[in-house]
Amino acid sequence: MKPVVPLWVGVAALAVLTGCTAPEAGGDQTEQGAFSPTYLGIETRLLDGDLVNFIVSMEGARSTDDVSQYARCAAAQYTLIRGYGFARHVRTKVAQEGGVWRADAVYTISAALPPGVRQIDAEVVVAHCKNEGIPTV
Repeated sequence: MKPVVPLWVGVAALAVLTGCTAPEAGGDQTEQGAFSPTYLGIETRLLDGDLVNFIVSMEGARSTDDVSQYARCAAAQYTLIRGYGFARHVRTKVAQEGGVWRADAVYTISAALPPGVRQIDAEVVVAHCKNEGIPTV
């Protein structure tokens, strides 16, 4: 007698297999391969105890996500420099003028995992930034 497999198992397997297809030529890979930003610098300002402001500038960003990621990398490294392990994103403002993107970001830093959903593990983020070639403080 053959075992009966529930229908949802087959649907789940099909969903996994469809996610394993190779990317199409000329898709996002081409755009990612052409991405070569210029990181122009990081300003760090201690606002109050554990509240820190990061202002980063770059050229060649594809979107606000790239410049926000640069600020996140700066915040993560600064967190480690200060002897802490975690940060929590408070807000980021992004602007572009004349091809130069700027992010004005605020984070809190702490030794313990802070409350909230926008927290970062500084060691993990710094490792990711180094892997992606994004400079830190």
